[in-house]
This record gives sequence, structure tokens and C-alpha cells, in this order.
Amino acid sequence: MITDTVTAADSGTFTLGDLPVNRVGLGAMRLTGSAPFHLGTPGDRARSIAVLRTAVELGVNHIDTAAFYFSSLRSANELVNTALAPYADGLVIATKVGPFRDQRGEWGTSARPDELRGHVEENLRQLGCDHLDLVYLRRTGQDSIAEHFGALAELREAGLIRHLGISAVAPRHLTEALEIAPVAAVQNRYSLDAAGPEGDELLRMCAERGIAFVPYYAVAGKGGERGAAEARQDEELLAVARAHGASPTQVRIAWTLHRGPHVLAVPGTGDPAHLVQNIAAGALRLTGAEVARLDALRTSGH
Repeated sequence: MITDTVTAADSGTFTLGDLPVNRVGLGAMRLTGSAPFHLGTPGDRARSIAVLRTAVELGVNHIDTAAFYFSSLRSANELVNTALAPYADGLVIATKVGPFRDQRGEWGTSARPDELRGHVEENLRQLGCDHLDLVYLRRTGQDSIAEHFGALAELREAGLIRHLGISAVAPRHLTEALEIAPVAAVQNRYSLDAAGPEGDELLRMCAERGIAFVPYYAVAGKGGERGAAEARQDEELLAVARAHGASPTQVRIAWTLHRGPHVLAVPGTGDPAHLVQNIAAGALRLTGAEVARLDALRTSGH
């Protein structure tokens, strides 16, 4: 049985580029509201700030955010800045660029390569930083990422970015990016419900190259809603959870971490209780038989 007294350090560590992080971090998207990309009820500001501060107190040193994470009243980057600046040594803040939302929250066209500097500078301004630890290029359907990734590589050379990542990509995009500049992390959708052969291939490629693999929506349903996946839990998943005195969400986080020592989890929440549970999941050690049982859910089309 796992307890709620563990810290993020119990999940182990991995080095993002040259930045060591605990393997359980925090995704900031849900801090701003209740719906994916927050077209629903804005989150409670004081509670979101408390979640961020509590996360750091419990050993979280990897926070995943973006300038386009905002609702009508909340900005994830502003919340991170307010809660945590001046930032402690060793705290790694990752952000992503490429997609664009206007002030009403409507999605616009993806940024052109020559517009990415403006996206990076907006993240710098909102976070109150002089450089960004890790910036993902979030692909938005383009066949080649070379031009966009090359533009970010130039900003890395200029000192605005320390490490580069790519997101929502296929294996060929990782190969393409590595021909331009080092890649510290790949962020793709990956979970018991959504992985597919390309996801497994990226997982393998990252392991071979020492690149962090950072799944998003690892504990959510197909639409990204927390709890949607739990409504469809298979008895196998519930049985593993009962054996550990854990929740199905905690088992999902543990399964994610068991995919390899290079895999990082950034579950998002605006709820303090869920935060503590998510961090505690980093201490859950599944047996080989349990991992095989959960793997079978994917191959059976769960």
C-alpha cells in the first residue's frame, strides 16, 4: 500500500539535457479551469497557487506549462510566476510553442517559423525569466518540422532557450529534429488507452538516445477529461489498484513510469488532494506480472 507521505523524489530521477528532475512532475494546464483548454469554469486562483507551492514542497521540480494555457480569468504561466518566483535552483519549467490562441481563447493558425521568437518571448515575459529551461515545438499537422525546429535552435544558440523538445510528433520527426539540434525531450499522447505503434517506437527511440519521454493525458480519457478513463476501467486495472491500496489513476501513473527510466509523468490537477495522490503514485512499484496484465489491456483493444 502506498501512502500520501512520499515526495516526488520517491519516483526516481532523470536528466533532461543537463537538468536532473524527479520523474513525477506537474502539468499546469488544469490550474486555470475545469475544461480542456479551459473553456469552462475558471479555476480558483488561491487554490491553484497553493497547488503549485505544495507541489514544490513535496519535491516536484519539473513543471510543464505554456502561454496558451489560459481561461477567461486565469493564465497558467502567470500562476506559476506568482506562486514560485523567484524560482528555486533546480526547478525546471518546460513550456511549448507553435499553437496560438487569441484573447477570446479561439485557436488561430499555427505560428510560422519567423513568429516563434515572439512566442518564446511571451513565455519569458509571463514567467519572469531571462531564459527558458525547456521549450517544446508542438507540431500542429505540418509534414516537416525542420523549419520550425531550426528557428528554435537559433533561439537556443542565442541563449533564450536552454534545451529543446518536440511534441505531437511521429518517429520520423525525431530523426529530422536530431539532424538540426539536440533534443532533450519528446512529449506525446501516451497512455493505457492511447499509445499505438508509433508511440511505442518513439518510446524506444528516446530510450536509446537518452531522451526524456513525457506523456500527456496519461491518466485522462480520449477527450482529455480527468475521470473519463476511470469510467471505463477494466477489472484488471481495478484489481491491480486494490492490491496496492491505490486508485486507478495512481496505477496509471505508475504504469507510465514503468515504461522506462527515461519516462517522466506530468499529471495535471488543480485539486490539492489529487496532487498529493499523484505524487504518491511515484512510489508505487508494480510487479512484472502486474505490468504484463496492464499491457494486455492495450493489446486487447481496451
